[in-house]
Amino acid sequence: MSSTPDNLAGLKDDMIAFIEGHGIRRFPGYVDYEEVQSVMWKSADNPDGWKDFVELAKAAGAPFLTMDAWMLRREELDEMMERIGSAEFTSDEDMDDARWLRTYIGKTGFVQLGFAYQGIMMVYESSTEWYDRYQRLFEMTEEFGGIPIDGPDQDDEN
Repeated sequence: MSSTPDNLAGLKDDMIAFIEGHGIRRFPGYVDYEEVQSVMWKSADNPDGWKDFVELAKAAGAPFLTMDAWMLRREELDEMMERIGSAEFTSDEDMDDARWLRTYIGKTGFVQLGFAYQGIMMVYESSTEWYDRYQRLFEMTEEFGGIPIDGPDQDDEN
């Protein structure tokens, strides 16, 4: 069983208080580490590793930290379930997973902190197991939603 809670809202609140307590400002923004040069923080299973990350940002002279959090909203889940239902390459198990996610509506499943240092973004992330499942389903529906891969070719029709 994971030590990560189902709802990271409390962690987010703790992060805000800790960051502000260190006199660092927050910039609401998401660091897309596929788009910018970045280094991911390794907490080594330390649930308070984010505090070390914030203290490192302060020691590095970062004027602010980026902060992002994601909460599951009913509309997003309904839209994803609709895509799963209409996609050709999904299974009943995928739909069951999506239905199971209803339990987490209104809960925060992901938080990210970041700061720039010498042209590189330093990034800390924490996510719940259900958020990781949601992301897997979301990416699957984005890739295959409504695209018939084995559909008939025009050549086959002639």
